[in-house]
This record gives sequence, C-alpha cells and structure tokens, in this order.
Amino acid sequence: MSALSLMFQGTGSDVGKSLVVAGLARAFTNRGLSVRPFKPQNMSNNAAVTADGGEIGRAQALQARAARIAPSVHMNPVLLKPQSEIGAQIVVQGRARGNAKASDYQALKPQLMGAVLESYGRLKDEADLVLVEGAGSASEINLRAGDIANMGFARAAGVPVVLIGDIDRGGVIASLVGTRTVLPDDDAAMIAGFLVNRFRGDPALFASGMEEIASRTGWAALGLIPFFPGARRLPAEDALALDAAPLDKPGARLRIAVPLLPRIANFDDLDPLDAEPQVQVIRVRPGEPLPGNADLVILPGSKSTIPDLADLRANGWDIDLFAHVRRGGRVLGLCGGYQMLGRTLSDPLGIEGPPGTVPGLGLLDVDTVLAGEKRLVAIRGESEGVRFSGYEMHMGVTEGPGRARPFATIDGKGREGAVSPDGRIVGTYAHGLFANDAQRSAWLARLGATPSGLNYEDGVDATLDALAAHLERHVDLDRLLALARG
Repeated sequence: MSALSLMFQGTGSDVGKSLVVAGLARAFTNRGLSVRPFKPQNMSNNAAVTADGGEIGRAQALQARAARIAPSVHMNPVLLKPQSEIGAQIVVQGRARGNAKASDYQALKPQLMGAVLESYGRLKDEADLVLVEGAGSASEINLRAGDIANMGFARAAGVPVVLIGDIDRGGVIASLVGTRTVLPDDDAAMIAGFLVNRFRGDPALFASGMEEIASRTGWAALGLIPFFPGARRLPAEDALALDAAPLDKPGARLRIAVPLLPRIANFDDLDPLDAEPQVQVIRVRPGEPLPGNADLVILPGSKSTIPDLADLRANGWDIDLFAHVRRGGRVLGLCGGYQMLGRTLSDPLGIEGPPGTVPGLGLLDVDTVLAGEKRLVAIRGESEGVRFSGYEMHMGVTEGPGRARPFATIDGKGREGAVSPDGRIVGTYAHGLFANDAQRSAWLARLGATPSGLNYEDGVDATLDALAAHLERHVDLDRLLALARG
C-alpha cells in the first residue's frame, strides 16, 4: 500500500510550519508509524550534511531526527542558499547546481519538478506516512506559475493540505480567510483543514474565531495550538530566529559576542552555548559595537565569506575585534569565520562575486582559495585530548604556516584548523563543535566558567518528545491521518 501523505502550508513565513511537522513526525513515530519529512523547496543558509553526502535545510534534518531516522537529500530536493539580496545558490538533491537571480529562478522552477517528484516518490516507497512542508505563503499567487513549493506540488502529487496560521503575530482570521479568497478554486479545494498556531491565553476566547474561519472557508478546524516555549531549545532554520529576545541569565559568567553578518550560515552552532546557564551569547547587530567585555568573540559561518568580510569592516567590527585581541581576548572563527581570520581570501573563479583576492583580518597565518568541490562530510576528531563529532560544509582550501598548529586532528584526514602562537585565536571548519558536551565543557573551563554537565543532545530529544505530547493534546491527530491521502 502506498504511503499516506499530508502537506502543511502556511499563511506566511515563520508561522511554525517546520516546528509543527517536527512535532507531528515524533508523535506519529511514537505511535509506531514509519514517518518521512519532505520539503520540496526550501530557502535557508542553515543547512545540514546528510548521511548520503549532500546538504538539506536544517529544519528537515531536525524533522528526520524527530522521526528517528537519518536525514537524506531526498527530504529537501531543492535548497536555495541566498548569496545576495536577489540571488541564491541552487542545491538539487544535495548538490550545488549553480547560482541564479530570483527572476531567473522563476523560469527554472518547472525544470526542477521532476527531481522533486522523484525524491518524493522515494520517500513514499519507504514510509507509512510522508509529512510535507510548504514554503513561505500559500497565498503568493504572483509566484504560482511553475510552483514546486506549495500548491504546485500539492496538485502535481495529489497531496491534501492543512493550512497553518500564526495568531501570535495578529490578524490570523484575515490571514486564513484571505488565503481562501485569493486562491483559485482548484488550489483551495486541496486544503482540507486549518490549524491556528502560537495561541496565548484562554482557548475559549477564540472558539468563535475558529468557527468563523471554518464557516468562511469551508475548511475543517483541526486544532488551536498554544504557544510552545520549548521551541527556542530546538535548532532554528530561519534567520528570523536570530531576532528573538536574548535569554535573561543573571548568573552568567561568560559573555560570548557574535556579529550577525548578513549572510550568516549554520548559526545553530550557537544553540548549545545558549543552553548553558553560565553563558550569555550576545548577538551583535549591524550598527552596534562588539562589547568590550566579551570573553570570546565568535565569527560564525557565512554563505558568502568575502562579501560578509566587507560588511564586517563596514560596521567597524574589525576595529572592535583588534581591540578585543589587544586586551587579551579570545577569538573563534567557524568555517567562513575561519577563512576571514587568515591573511588573504582568493576567489579566482568568481564564485562569490568578481574574481580577485582580498586581505583577511590577518589574525591567523593562513590563506584561503575558494575553489574545488564543496566539502560535505561528517567528521570525528580530537582537540586538546577531547573527542568530538560534527560536520564540514564549505568551499575552499585553507593552507599556510599557521596550519602547523592545528586546532584538531580529524579521523582519517589529519590536521584541521589553525591556532595562533599564543593560543588565543582559533579557526576551524568543524561545525557542531559545541553540541559535543565534553568539547563544550572544555571551552567553558578554558574561559573560566564551571561546566554545567548539560547533555545537549538529550535535551533536544526531550524537547521533541514534549512538542509531540503538546500536539497530541491540542491537535486532532486521528483526523489528520484520516485526511491524509495514499
């Protein structure tokens, strides 16, 4: 029997589609079903390396974890990684296929439907239930021609849709009813019901609101989901999560500053530090200075290192960083941040813009050339006697005398990263470093804090279980299964 499938679309971006699918993946898995998450098209610079050697959006990797399976490139066959305000790198079934401006991509979309349907078919062959996540807003009728992300996919694959609205941002009745108003009848007919997400207060106060939406749209009301505070303990995919208010930690002993570069990537590297009670992660926005009392400055990953380095200088963060180093502060460069710390950055093929070479920050005695195949691989290694696991996801090769003082030794690869002679400047391509409890504890001890003993990965799984239980209480899961189509 063919797998059941159900698609979750939203009235807009960041209404909680990814979180709902993750929670449902864990809930239905706990019921004994074999579940696969699927997102036809995603746009994110927060990506994950898959078991089959490609990359997908971070949300689909989390959803795979919720379903207790390894992530696959087929869970997110088209991934767009923004490189500028109008263009993105296009990743198809885990591999980069080149770059395109937004206007050019609209013409390219119909050519990608074959890969999308092939990946979807593979997941259906191995599962009882496929949970499909849409992208952006279902009501973007200006992008409907050639659509592969929302109604275009739902119609092509014959998958019924549940529409999600976010009451926390306001106007949820207008958002849901307005979506029905602008959708063509054939698209609207694919929607079987709706969910209202992130409700705060007494549910009885919105009972008439649910009835009004159902009456005006003809869609079934499937659940009013209260706000789930644990959401911030799960890896986020959308950079909008970086705008959230910082956690209040009156007992924090360490201050870690992170400049928010425009093309920041893999920012979930910071999540385990956020979870530490003695660590205050300060996300520094454009126009703000790096705090002078930071114990550590982390230069995060970047989708386009050279343009982000230019933005770092334009904000004066290079001056702040040099002052931090003169005061004896420590610096950690992760992936793109590692490349920025070197003497030069060369882009002979024009991967990130016009071909050429730019000076780096000169804090590590290395040089980077952006060329060759993108490295996408899970890694295991050791740094200062402490084991860790993680992944690499980067273009370019970094070499130079500074590599004689490596950050780590990677199993099967050898020396990785670079450390300054005084040990205070570190660069590495290893993502996921702080998710390793022993490695994170070693960094905290080095910076003068007492490790908390937090088991970060167990905490993520516990949060997924709590999210699943939350949805079991507030969503009619049996009705969802009844609506799903094989």
